[in-house]
Amino acid sequence: MVHETPLMASGGRPAATGRIREFCRRRRTPITIGCSLLCATALVVLLSGRREDFATAITGTAAWVLAATALLQVVALVARSEAWHLTVGAAGATISRRTLYRASSMQVLGSLFSGHLGVAARIAALRRSSGVGCPRVPTLIAAEVPILAVEAALAALASFTLIGPLGLPWWLPPVAIAAITIASAGLRRVAVRAGRGLRTGLAILRSVRGGSRVVAFVVVAVLAQICRNWMLLHAVGLDASLFDAVAVLIAVVTLGQLPIGPSIGATSAVLILGRHGVAPAAAAGVLTTVTGTMGGLCFAAWAGADRLYCGAHARRSAAPGGPRPERARA
Repeated sequence: MVHETPLMASGGRPAATGRIREFCRRRRTPITIGCSLLCATALVVLLSGRREDFATAITGTAAWVLAATALLQVVALVARSEAWHLTVGAAGATISRRTLYRASSMQVLGSLFSGHLGVAARIAALRRSSGVGCPRVPTLIAAEVPILAVEAALAALASFTLIGPLGLPWWLPPVAIAAITIASAGLRRVAVRAGRGLRTGLAILRSVRGGSRVVAFVVVAVLAQICRNWMLLHAVGLDASLFDAVAVLIAVVTLGQLPIGPSIGATSAVLILGRHGVAPAAAAGVLTTVTGTMGGLCFAAWAGADRLYCGAHARRSAAPGGPRPERARA
């Protein structure tokens, strides 16, 4: 007979780990705020004595560069939304592209604080706006997995860009590629044999054509982000290569899983390119966050305007003397 010790919870899980997870879940907002302030304070300390260089790098960036990088962010958001539309559609959803795009725009503000918060906001908005045609939450969460798998595979293929900046061992990229390959094969196996909710969400993996289209749209989104990073790094005076831009993107995505908040861009840029100058690297990171927010707000503004337009059109159609139902549906 095995007696449960104070360090064990039900099912053999360490009770300490369970208490830590419960603590983080209940105090997610204070933890996020605290970590954000901590990272911002660390950046301020690093930039002490370099304020002029930082201000020069920020103000010296041309307006057309800011506009172009914000537009690239919109391209990335649209491409990733289309990939999500494909995975959700394969899961059996009967949701129009416009409705899904509007829900996808809700991820913008949430992602400033946490990637998980952004995904939760997007799923909640889709559930609230689409009605009976929307799958359940477990299926929607599973529909995110193929997109994340493609992004993880691309990150593993490009992980060699982190060897120089972070001093990582040379064998790490091959190990990451092998791990992602095994995980992708396992996902395809799960898509066939898993429970109904998970299997439905992974339905896109059972279609070669559908899976290829998801990969294509995710690649477009990633390339737009890489070009945006490269343009901003050069705009602040850093002689950065495309590999440096890729490394910054990987760092942003990785650190985005932590509750760091809006300082993710600056922290990632300093981590990768701080050796070339802390002030310009931090400036590039700040501009990455600013232009990303600008692009996201443009996308969200379109979603709000489209929602108002559709609502006004529906009211005109329902009013006496409005368009005939056939024309309204068309």
